[in-house]
Amino acid sequence: MDAKTQKAEFTRMAIIGAALDLAAAEGLEAITLQAVADRVQLSKSGVFSRVGSREALQKAVIEEFGRRFIADVFVPAMQQPKGLPRLDTIVRRWIARTRDVEAHQGCIFTAGAFELDDREGELRVLLLSEVLRWRAALRRTVLQAVEAGHLRADTSADQLAGEISALIMGQLHDVRFLRDPQAAHRTEASWERLVKSYQA
Repeated sequence: MDAKTQKAEFTRMAIIGAALDLAAAEGLEAITLQAVADRVQLSKSGVFSRVGSREALQKAVIEEFGRRFIADVFVPAMQQPKGLPRLDTIVRRWIARTRDVEAHQGCIFTAGAFELDDREGELRVLLLSEVLRWRAALRRTVLQAVEAGHLRADTSADQLAGEISALIMGQLHDVRFLRDPQAAHRTEASWERLVKSYQA
């Protein structure tokens, strides 16, 4: 990558990062080219030339949040053996990310779901696909734990994946709205009890 291309990519990522911060604080609908331009000290046309329309920028924000989320939660867990060690690492990293990142910046997956739940359009479709992609990865990990004999053979992967997601949503509520510093500890304790109820 030559210097000019590298600089252009850095600028584009700075724009997307600023838009992500704005969305986390105020919602996806708060993203406008002008608001982001003001944050990165570019002209509105300068932002448009690098990312395109407002909707294209909103989509880029959803995709970037998904990339960061997977990089923090899922990718490191792949170093663990298939089965419960991998599933446990995913859940604990998700709890830690919710405590350390989403507690301060918000969660695009969760907040965006509430923001777009009663709307139609490409933005909702993209967010839904990102959330379903993550839920499918979680479900596969549960199935691997069943196949490894770590969880009971009658374990429903959909049920357990849904219960894990519900734990995290509860933690997000308590850490952001209640501002409860013990929320992550309670979520960890709940996870430990939950996974024991499924163990073979």
